[in-house]
Amino acid sequence: QVWLRESGGGSVQAGDSLRLSCTVSGRFKTNYAMGWFRQAPGKEREFVATINWDGDNTYYADSVKGRFAVSSDNMKGTLYLQMSNLKPEDTAVYYCATSIYPTVTATSSGYQFWGQGTQVTVSS
Repeated sequence: QVWLRESGGGSVQAGDSLRLSCTVSGRFKTNYAMGWFRQAPGKEREFVATINWDGDNTYYADSVKGRFAVSSDNMKGTLYLQMSNLKPEDTAVYYCATSIYPTVTATSSGYQFWGQGTQVTVSS
């Protein structure tokens, strides 16, 4: 079993920055791929970013490319999502997830363990 806990969400103004963190515990292997997803009210969960734990392979949704940066700290067992130039359309609950496979993927079905999410609200 793997447990994930997100933190760092909040309410900000458009153009502000936030950094989300996701701590991982349990029977976790450092070759697992990690991902960030988000779900806005009334919408389906969507992919945001993914990374392998070595940090040398990342992939982003077009909507956040150039504004968000995903990173990992193997020693701390923590995944990060640095979000800059936030927009109202970034408002959502953000979830981190881990896959038991090393290959990064943008598909939610590729992830077996999920956190409970953290709310990000961006006002104009």
